[in-house]
Amino acid sequence: MDGHVNGTVVLKQGRAKPALQRHPWVFSGAIERIEGAPTDGDIVDVRDAGNNWLARGYLNRQSQIVVRLLTWHQDQAIDADFWRRRLAQAVSGRHRLAGDPSTTAYRLVHAESDYLPGLVVDRYGDWLAVQFLTQGVERWRAEIVSALVSLVTPKGVYERSDVDVREREGLPQRRGLVWGEEPPEQIEIVENGHRLPVDVHEGQKTGAYLDQRENRARLAPFCLGADVLDAFSYTGAFAVAAAAAGAERVTLVDSSGPALDLARRAMALNGYQRADYVEGDVFSVLRKYRAERRTFNVIVVDPPKLAASSREVERASRAYKDVNLLAFQLLQPGGILFTTSCSGAVSADLFQKIIFGAALDAGREAQIVGWLSQGSDHPVALTFPEGLYLKGLICRAL
Repeated sequence: MDGHVNGTVVLKQGRAKPALQRHPWVFSGAIERIEGAPTDGDIVDVRDAGNNWLARGYLNRQSQIVVRLLTWHQDQAIDADFWRRRLAQAVSGRHRLAGDPSTTAYRLVHAESDYLPGLVVDRYGDWLAVQFLTQGVERWRAEIVSALVSLVTPKGVYERSDVDVREREGLPQRRGLVWGEEPPEQIEIVENGHRLPVDVHEGQKTGAYLDQRENRARLAPFCLGADVLDAFSYTGAFAVAAAAAGAERVTLVDSSGPALDLARRAMALNGYQRADYVEGDVFSVLRKYRAERRTFNVIVVDPPKLAASSREVERASRAYKDVNLLAFQLLQPGGILFTTSCSGAVSADLFQKIIFGAALDAGREAQIVGWLSQGSDHPVALTFPEGLYLKGLICRAL
């Protein structure tokens, strides 16, 4: 693949500050003109209004983010060696996890926060699941896969680029094997010492919510002898963590029957039997429990992303408030609410205000006894605060 610079993006007067501060995105509104004849996916230089060189990245006119920046060093070429070095840097950042037999699944590459915009790589035991989310990384997919195989030596590399963002980039969705052996229908991973089945072919994200691994470990101290409700349980990773910590009973609620089937298998793999599995709309099920005056010692509220953009924040805020209000109403005195949001458009400050409102409307006094975020395998570059998307609270209801 040719990494030759094929054009120059010149910024408007006064619009160079983000690039100077090494933020990886250049938006369409900041651009004065594009010189040369680059095509989408090509490498371009970025210069300020005075023609001073700022950075180098890849172009896509079809996106609001017209340039995603890769380097701030003018002598650094974007070639196969560049991608290998950046990938090696990301992989080395997970060396502690790579040597830990109690965890065999984690994120290897976290896109912009690993200075590899548009690229996500998750490890599931002997397999890698990859997402090429932009025109720029799509151009370099062969070099990226080759470097990953060399650095990690997996059995296979499976693509999960079946996401809407690809279409906004002018790319078709893709899913399938790109190198090596096809992964089995279910890959058995280990997380915090617990065995979990993962479906990389059909599962959410690339197969599992790896960003919650450290939060699941933090759930354990609250669960001994507890009656636990896992709302939006998906494939039961929080439920397994609760059962392993000595929960007396765990109730899993999710709208997906196939996800609950995997949850049953996860619990069985770890030898836990004391669980109830409820397929249905989580809001409706929690309202039913409220009507029945059922209560719990610990409630986990871990919904999927409810706000994909700032336009959806108001609607998402109402949904977050409603489900957490129900959770507060179902908690026994002294009970623990373990609640999170993975919507990047909902800030941590706004989320805390939403939980405050939910407790107030539920007539409950509550304390924050802990804050939650994404695991260390999902780092946040200091130059890219948008990389911090997962936030949560551990609350004690009085």
